[in-house]
Amino acid sequence: MTDVLIIEKKPPVAWLKLNRPELLNSLNRELLRAILASCQKLSQDSETRVVAIIGAGTKSFCAGADLAERKTMSEGEVIDYLALIQQIMLAVESLPQPTIAALNGSAFGGGTELALACDLRVITEESSLRLTEVKLGIIPGAGGTQRLPRLIGKSRAKELILTARPISAQEAYSVGLVHRVVPAGTAGDGPYHQELISQVQSWAQEISTAAPLALRQAKFAIDHGYDRDLAAALALETKAYIQLLNSKDRLEGLAAFAEKRQPVYRGE
Repeated sequence: MTDVLIIEKKPPVAWLKLNRPELLNSLNRELLRAILASCQKLSQDSETRVVAIIGAGTKSFCAGADLAERKTMSEGEVIDYLALIQQIMLAVESLPQPTIAALNGSAFGGGTELALACDLRVITEESSLRLTEVKLGIIPGAGGTQRLPRLIGKSRAKELILTARPISAQEAYSVGLVHRVVPAGTAGDGPYHQELISQVQSWAQEISTAAPLALRQAKFAIDHGYDRDLAAALALETKAYIQLLNSKDRLEGLAAFAEKRQPVYRGE
Protein backbone atom coordinates (compact mmCIF):
# COMPACT_ATOMS: atom_id res chain seq x y z
CA MET A 1 0.00 0.00 0.00
CA THR A 2 1.38 3.40 -0.98
CA ASP A 3 2.06 5.87 1.82
CA VAL A 4 -0.27 8.85 1.54
CA LEU A 5 2.44 11.09 3.02
CA ILE A 6 6.16 10.85 2.30
CA ILE A 7 8.56 12.43 4.79
CA GLU A 8 11.92 13.22 3.27
CA LYS A 9 14.73 15.02 5.04
CA LYS A 10 17.13 17.04 2.94
CA PRO A 11 18.92 19.15 5.56
CA PRO A 12 18.09 21.78 6.52
CA VAL A 13 14.59 20.95 5.21
CA ALA A 14 12.10 18.27 6.17
CA TRP A 15 9.75 17.74 3.22
CA LEU A 16 6.18 16.61 3.76
CA LYS A 17 5.04 15.27 0.40
CA LEU A 18 1.32 14.72 -0.06
CA ASN A 19 1.21 11.49 -2.03
CA ARG A 20 -2.19 10.97 -3.61
CA PRO A 21 -1.48 12.29 -7.13
CA GLU A 22 -4.21 10.20 -8.74
CA LEU A 23 -6.71 12.08 -6.54
CA LEU A 24 -4.95 15.44 -6.82
CA ASN A 25 -3.55 15.01 -3.31
CA SER A 26 -6.97 15.51 -1.77
CA LEU A 27 -7.19 15.40 2.01
CA ASN A 28 -8.83 12.23 3.25
CA ARG A 29 -8.76 11.30 6.92
CA GLU A 30 -5.74 9.04 6.52
CA LEU A 31 -3.65 11.81 5.01
CA LEU A 32 -4.78 14.34 7.59
CA ARG A 33 -3.81 12.03 10.45
CA ALA A 34 -0.44 11.41 8.82
CA ILE A 35 0.21 15.16 8.57
CA LEU A 36 -0.75 15.61 12.22
CA ALA A 37 1.56 12.82 13.39
CA SER A 38 4.42 14.27 11.31
CA CYS A 39 3.92 17.75 12.76
CA GLN A 40 4.00 16.35 16.28
CA LYS A 41 7.33 14.64 15.57
CA LEU A 42 8.88 17.56 13.71
CA SER A 43 8.00 20.01 16.47
CA GLN A 44 10.48 18.13 18.66
CA ASP A 45 13.14 17.75 15.94
CA SER A 46 15.98 20.18 16.63
CA GLU A 47 17.85 19.17 13.46
CA THR A 48 15.06 20.30 11.13
CA ARG A 49 15.37 24.04 10.52
CA VAL A 50 12.59 24.44 7.90
CA VAL A 51 9.52 22.37 7.01
CA ALA A 52 8.27 22.37 3.40
CA ILE A 53 4.99 20.92 2.11
CA ILE A 54 4.46 19.88 -1.51
CA GLY A 55 2.06 17.65 -3.43
CA ALA A 56 3.06 14.75 -5.66
CA GLY A 57 2.69 15.37 -9.38
CA THR A 58 2.90 18.66 -11.22
CA LYS A 59 -0.80 19.40 -11.67
CA SER A 60 -2.11 19.87 -8.15
CA PHE A 61 -0.65 20.91 -4.83
CA CYS A 62 -3.84 19.80 -3.10
CA ALA A 63 -7.46 19.70 -4.25
CA GLY A 64 -8.84 20.12 -0.75
CA ALA A 65 -11.19 17.67 0.92
CA ASP A 66 -11.65 14.24 -0.62
CA LEU A 67 -15.24 14.68 -1.82
CA ALA A 68 -15.63 11.00 -2.64
CA GLU A 69 -14.88 10.16 0.99
CA ARG A 70 -17.09 13.05 2.13
CA LYS A 71 -20.10 11.57 0.32
CA THR A 72 -19.93 8.48 2.51
CA MET A 73 -19.90 10.42 5.79
CA SER A 74 -22.79 10.94 8.15
CA GLU A 75 -23.47 14.43 9.47
CA GLY A 76 -21.62 13.57 12.67
CA GLU A 77 -18.64 12.28 10.70
CA VAL A 78 -18.53 15.50 8.68
CA ILE A 79 -18.34 17.49 11.92
CA ASP A 80 -15.54 15.21 13.13
CA TYR A 81 -13.72 15.70 9.80
CA LEU A 82 -14.06 19.47 10.16
CA ALA A 83 -12.55 19.33 13.65
CA LEU A 84 -9.72 17.13 12.35
CA ILE A 85 -8.81 19.37 9.41
CA GLN A 86 -8.88 22.45 11.66
CA GLN A 87 -6.55 20.64 14.06
CA ILE A 88 -4.15 19.85 11.22
CA MET A 89 -4.05 23.46 10.03
CA LEU A 90 -3.28 24.63 13.56
CA ALA A 91 -0.57 21.97 13.88
CA VAL A 92 1.09 23.19 10.67
CA GLU A 93 0.73 26.82 11.68
CA SER A 94 2.08 26.13 15.18
CA LEU A 95 5.23 24.31 14.10
CA PRO A 96 8.17 26.11 15.73
CA GLN A 97 10.17 25.94 12.49
CA PRO A 98 9.47 28.25 9.54
CA THR A 99 7.19 26.49 7.05
CA ILE A 100 7.05 26.82 3.27
CA ALA A 101 4.19 25.74 1.02
CA ALA A 102 5.64 24.65 -2.34
CA LEU A 103 2.69 25.04 -4.70
CA ASN A 104 3.65 22.75 -7.55
CA GLY A 105 0.16 22.94 -9.01
CA SER A 106 -3.23 24.41 -8.33
CA ALA A 107 -4.70 24.48 -4.83
CA PHE A 108 -8.43 24.32 -4.22
CA GLY A 109 -10.45 24.72 -1.03
CA GLY A 110 -8.61 23.00 1.81
CA GLY A 111 -5.47 22.93 -0.33
CA THR A 112 -5.42 26.72 -0.36
CA GLU A 113 -6.13 26.71 3.37
CA LEU A 114 -3.17 24.39 3.93
CA ALA A 115 -0.96 26.87 2.06
CA LEU A 116 -2.36 29.70 4.19
CA ALA A 117 -1.36 27.83 7.35
CA CYS A 118 2.28 27.94 6.24
CA ASP A 119 4.55 30.92 6.90
CA LEU A 120 5.79 31.29 3.32
CA ARG A 121 4.45 30.30 -0.10
CA VAL A 122 6.18 29.63 -3.42
CA ILE A 123 4.17 28.83 -6.55
CA THR A 124 4.81 27.80 -10.15
CA GLU A 125 3.61 30.44 -12.59
CA GLU A 126 1.04 28.22 -14.30
CA SER A 127 -0.66 27.36 -11.00
CA SER A 128 -3.58 29.04 -9.26
CA LEU A 129 -5.36 29.11 -5.91
CA ARG A 130 -9.08 29.02 -5.28
CA LEU A 131 -11.43 28.81 -2.31
CA THR A 132 -14.34 27.01 -3.97
CA GLU A 133 -16.53 26.27 -0.96
CA VAL A 134 -19.47 28.68 -1.50
CA LYS A 135 -20.06 27.07 -4.89
CA LEU A 136 -20.51 23.76 -3.04
CA GLY A 137 -22.99 25.12 -0.52
CA ILE A 138 -20.50 25.49 2.35
CA ILE A 139 -17.82 27.95 3.48
CA PRO A 140 -14.07 27.59 3.93
CA GLY A 141 -13.94 25.72 7.23
CA ALA A 142 -10.24 25.04 7.71
CA GLY A 143 -9.26 28.62 8.50
CA GLY A 144 -9.78 30.26 5.11
CA THR A 145 -12.25 32.90 6.31
CA GLN A 146 -9.82 33.91 9.05
CA ARG A 147 -6.31 33.50 7.66
CA LEU A 148 -6.93 34.97 4.21
CA PRO A 149 -8.24 38.37 5.49
CA ARG A 150 -5.31 38.59 7.88
CA LEU A 151 -2.96 37.99 4.98
CA ILE A 152 -4.36 40.15 2.16
CA GLY A 153 -7.00 42.32 3.86
CA LYS A 154 -10.71 41.85 4.52
CA SER A 155 -12.07 43.44 1.36
CA ARG A 156 -9.93 41.50 -1.08
CA ALA A 157 -10.46 38.28 0.87
CA LYS A 158 -14.22 38.78 0.64
CA GLU A 159 -13.94 39.07 -3.13
CA LEU A 160 -12.04 35.81 -3.47
CA ILE A 161 -14.21 33.86 -1.02
CA LEU A 162 -17.60 35.19 -2.13
CA THR A 163 -16.93 34.80 -5.86
CA ALA A 164 -14.92 31.58 -5.45
CA ARG A 165 -12.86 32.70 -8.44
CA PRO A 166 -9.35 31.39 -9.04
CA ILE A 167 -6.42 33.69 -8.47
CA SER A 168 -3.41 33.25 -10.74
CA ALA A 169 0.15 32.95 -9.51
CA GLN A 170 1.03 36.46 -10.66
CA GLU A 171 -2.06 38.02 -9.08
CA ALA A 172 -1.42 36.06 -5.89
CA TYR A 173 2.10 37.51 -5.84
CA SER A 174 0.85 41.04 -6.47
CA VAL A 175 -1.54 40.96 -3.50
CA GLY A 176 0.95 39.33 -1.15
CA LEU A 177 -0.68 35.92 -1.06
CA VAL A 178 2.52 34.21 -2.26
CA HIS A 179 6.11 35.32 -1.87
CA ARG A 180 7.80 33.91 -4.97
CA VAL A 181 6.76 32.67 -8.41
CA VAL A 182 8.80 29.98 -10.16
CA PRO A 183 8.87 30.15 -13.98
CA ALA A 184 7.17 27.36 -15.89
CA GLY A 185 9.50 24.69 -17.14
CA THR A 186 10.01 21.00 -17.41
CA ALA A 187 8.91 18.94 -14.45
CA GLY A 188 12.11 16.95 -14.36
CA ASP A 189 12.57 13.23 -14.00
CA GLY A 190 10.52 12.75 -10.84
CA PRO A 191 6.93 13.51 -9.86
CA TYR A 192 7.82 17.02 -8.69
CA HIS A 193 8.58 20.36 -10.27
CA GLN A 194 12.37 20.32 -9.90
CA GLU A 195 12.89 24.07 -10.22
CA LEU A 196 10.38 24.59 -7.42
CA ILE A 197 12.19 22.05 -5.24
CA SER A 198 15.49 23.80 -5.92
CA GLN A 199 14.10 27.24 -5.10
CA VAL A 200 12.57 26.08 -1.84
CA GLN A 201 15.73 24.21 -0.87
CA SER A 202 17.81 27.33 -1.60
CA TRP A 203 15.44 29.59 0.36
CA ALA A 204 15.45 27.16 3.28
CA GLN A 205 19.26 27.13 3.21
CA GLU A 206 19.25 30.92 3.42
CA ILE A 207 16.83 30.87 6.35
CA SER A 208 18.79 28.18 8.15
CA THR A 209 21.92 30.33 8.37
CA ALA A 210 20.13 32.17 11.19
CA ALA A 211 20.16 30.85 14.73
CA PRO A 212 17.36 28.27 15.04
CA LEU A 213 16.28 29.42 18.50
CA ALA A 214 16.08 32.99 17.21
CA LEU A 215 13.95 31.86 14.25
CA ARG A 216 11.55 30.10 16.61
CA GLN A 217 11.22 33.05 18.95
CA ALA A 218 10.81 35.51 16.08
CA LYS A 219 8.02 33.38 14.59
CA PHE A 220 6.39 33.04 18.02
CA ALA A 221 6.49 36.80 18.61
CA ILE A 222 4.97 37.58 15.21
CA ASP A 223 2.23 34.96 15.43
CA HIS A 224 1.19 35.65 19.01
CA GLY A 225 1.64 39.42 18.97
CA TYR A 226 -0.15 40.19 15.72
CA ASP A 227 -3.70 40.46 17.11
CA ARG A 228 -2.79 42.12 20.41
CA ASP A 229 -2.66 45.81 21.20
CA LEU A 230 0.78 47.29 20.73
CA ALA A 231 1.72 47.47 24.41
CA ALA A 232 0.86 43.80 24.98
CA ALA A 233 2.60 42.79 21.76
CA LEU A 234 5.77 44.64 22.73
CA ALA A 235 5.75 42.96 26.13
CA LEU A 236 5.49 39.59 24.38
CA GLU A 237 8.36 40.56 22.08
CA THR A 238 10.50 41.42 25.09
CA LYS A 239 9.69 38.07 26.71
CA ALA A 240 10.68 36.26 23.50
CA TYR A 241 13.93 38.25 23.33
CA ILE A 242 14.81 37.43 26.93
CA GLN A 243 14.43 33.72 26.15
CA LEU A 244 17.53 34.02 23.95
CA LEU A 245 19.82 35.93 26.29
CA ASN A 246 21.40 32.88 27.89
CA SER A 247 21.58 30.79 24.74
CA LYS A 248 24.90 29.48 23.43
CA ASP A 249 23.82 30.58 19.95
CA ARG A 250 23.65 34.23 21.03
CA LEU A 251 27.21 34.04 22.37
CA GLU A 252 28.31 32.27 19.18
CA GLY A 253 26.75 35.04 17.10
CA LEU A 254 28.63 37.72 19.03
CA ALA A 255 31.90 35.78 18.83
CA ALA A 256 31.53 35.17 15.10
CA PHE A 257 30.84 38.87 14.48
CA ALA A 258 33.93 39.89 16.48
CA GLU A 259 36.09 37.30 14.73
CA LYS A 260 34.68 38.16 11.28
CA ARG A 261 33.59 34.60 10.49
CA GLN A 262 30.37 32.74 9.82
CA PRO A 263 28.63 31.60 13.01
CA VAL A 264 28.04 27.91 13.67
CA TYR A 265 24.65 27.65 15.36
CA ARG A 266 23.55 24.48 17.13
CA GLY A 267 20.17 25.46 18.47
CA GLU A 268 21.40 25.61 22.05
